[in-house]
Amino acid sequence: MPVWGWILIVIGAALVAGVAVWTVTSRKRTERLRDRFGPEYNRVASSAESTRDAEAELARREERREELDIRPLPEESRAGYVEEWKTIQAEFVDEPSRAVAHADSLLQRVMAERGYPVEKFDQRAADLSVDHPKVVENYREGHRLATKSHEDGSGTEEFRQAMRHYRALFEELVESGSGRQSD
Repeated sequence: MPVWGWILIVIGAALVAGVAVWTVTSRKRTERLRDRFGPEYNRVASSAESTRDAEAELARREERREELDIRPLPEESRAGYVEEWKTIQAEFVDEPSRAVAHADSLLQRVMAERGYPVEKFDQRAADLSVDHPKVVENYREGHRLATKSHEDGSGTEEFRQAMRHYRALFEELVESGSGRQSD
């Protein structure tokens, strides 16, 4: 066989090996992101143009999270927030709208003390999704219901549901001993 034939065989084999390595690496990345983000992976993938775009977004979230100094709450702060939550729940009976607004404000203060940036809702949710992928959807839904109720004057049921969703995130934020959850 001529030399150029051997060269073509080597190039072909290298291409096949490269594609195989790329495929295995891509599958491992997908599996790792699915394990880390759980239901958030599916939410991002369904709204992205491609799986590659979705996975790039999730990887950016991980990189951003690594730059943040997320820390546990000191016991004194945690206890104070738990007491404040109880007050907000009691307030719900007489003033559901105000209680939901106070719950949202409390969540932002807890996040800020833990080290999460709190400027914009979408960014807060994205940052939380890295450490709290199983409850971040509760936060989104609570925010949606609270906003909807404030805008269209919906009834107490939407506020009640918003409080339930907020409580799921609140409990995880104040109870977790570290920035990373082992979901």
